[in-house]
Order: sequence, then C-alpha cells, then structure tokens
Amino acid sequence: MPPWPAASERELVKPHGTPRVCYVTDRKTLSAADPCEGARETIAAAIQAGADWVQIREKDLPARELLAMVRAAVAMAATGRRADAARVTVNDRLDVALAAGAAGVHLGGESLALGDVVRWCRAGNAPAQFLAGVSCHSIEQARQAERAGASYIFFGPIFDTPSKRAFGPPQGLALLEDVCRAIRLPVMAIGGVNEENAAACLRAGAAGIAAIRMFQQSRDTGTLAQTLARLHGAGQRRCARR
Repeated sequence: MPPWPAASERELVKPHGTPRVCYVTDRKTLSAADPCEGARETIAAAIQAGADWVQIREKDLPARELLAMVRAAVAMAATGRRADAARVTVNDRLDVALAAGAAGVHLGGESLALGDVVRWCRAGNAPAQFLAGVSCHSIEQARQAERAGASYIFFGPIFDTPSKRAFGPPQGLALLEDVCRAIRLPVMAIGGVNEENAAACLRAGAAGIAAIRMFQQSRDTGTLAQTLARLHGAGQRRCARR
C-alpha cells in the first residue's frame, strides 16, 4: 500500500528544515483546580507561543468533554496570529477528531488498527489531508506503520520520563537515528525531550519533537515562545550545516 498522500507529508515539515514542535496534553499533571480548564489554558499558551501541533491526549475524558476541548483547540488554532496555523490532532478518538474538525488522529498500541483507519479514511470518510499518526517503539513497528500508510510516527521514549516508563527503558538517540534512516515518514521524537536535548534528536534525523512537561512547566507564554523560537532555529542551523 502506498504511503498517505504526499501533500500531507509535506505539511509535516516546515520550510527550510524548521522542525515541528508538538505539545501533547496531559491535564492530570497540571496543578489546576479544574484540570480541563487548565488544559485549555495551556493549549492556548502553546498555540500563542508558536507550537506547530497540539495533540489532545486525554484518553479517559468522556466523549462530550473531549469534543468540547478539541473544538476549543481547533478554534484557537484557526484564530491565531500565525499564517501557518497549528495542527490539532486527537489521541485514539477518530470520531471526535472528525466531529471537531481536527487535522488528524493519533493512534496508540490499544487503538484501532492503523491500516483499518487509513483505509476507512481513504474511502472518502475523512478530508483528503486528514492525518493518521501512530506511536512506535521499535524499527519494525515503524516499518509496519509506513507499510500501513501512516502520515507520520512518534518514536520513543528517547529519554527517561515518568509518562513513558510503562513502555520500557529509553530507546536512546542511536535507535532514533536508525529509525529515521529506515523509513521515509516524518519521525517525531518523544519521551523526556526538552530544549537541552532536542537538538540531539534533530541531528539524529527527527522531523520534530513532542513534549508534555516542556509546555506544562512553563508559566509564561513569552518565555515559552522564546524556547520554541530557539528550537525552530536549531533545526534551521542543522540544515544549513548539511
């Protein structure tokens, strides 16, 4: 089966090699009286600061509440100041992603099978540029994702992080580089990625990075915007040296 339409893949890589930076939500780790409201505020800050993607990862949230959160995020992205609007994707819930007008769905190990989702979407049930991404933890899983028609993959955990310890020890930069060489899909590095180690992930071949704590620990939108600008600049410098 050929990969997802090329136009969608091109959208995942910014001009001049600028990496994509993705905020993955986790309302349970926010110190907020109302976790859902805290998540919406953090999403708004991430979009305003220049995040390229927001992945709504709230697996236990009831469908109506999740739909409201995703719709709010999509609206924030659409009304932002950036010409290149942030993409909003939804973890696991294909129905919610489509109902909210999100850019795509991100699938995990317990989600619907990627191949089934891709075939269903291609049958005219989703917009032509709808993204179908998947989390991978090995080279073989990455190759399977490419064969199944994934738009992109998340690979990790690259470094140690509390949210990913259930998936085993960190994969490390060497394996990340091997994965990036093994497939043609954009690879997003995830798991303990922050400003200090993101450049190493990009040098290994990642198209971008995804993070939770880097966004949720920042209390100031201006400071976060400066961090994202430095990360985007690191990717441009990487390409300039090639």
